[in-house]
This record gives sequence, structure tokens and C-alpha cells, in this order.
Amino acid sequence: MKTLHCRDVGFDCEGVINGTTDDEVLQQAAEHALTVHGLTVTPEIAEQVKTLIKEEA
Repeated sequence: MKTLHCRDVGFDCEGVINGTTDDEVLQQAAEHALTVHGLTVTPEIAEQVKTLIKEEA
């Protein structure tokens, strides 16, 4: 399971995104960023966020 904590990206947000692949997590993160934070994720941002995705046991 892959996990991304919104707080790790720099937002004061308790959001946690889970998925089976990095791409799945990134897609959900982009939707969350737009709907909750009003941020459109660019390819450059996506590459930076991808480094913050962690493998959870």
C-alpha cells in the first residue's frame, strides 16, 4: 500500500491518500489538491510529490 500525507506536502491538512501504485496516489492527490486546496497540480509538482509517497506495510 502506498501512502501520501497531505501534511508532508506542506499543507496544514490531516488528509491521507492511499493507493496501490504511485500513479493512483498521485491522481487522488491531484483531485484532493484541487478540491480542498484550490491547487492545480503541474507535472513539476507531481514529480516533487512523488518523492513523498511512502510504502506502508
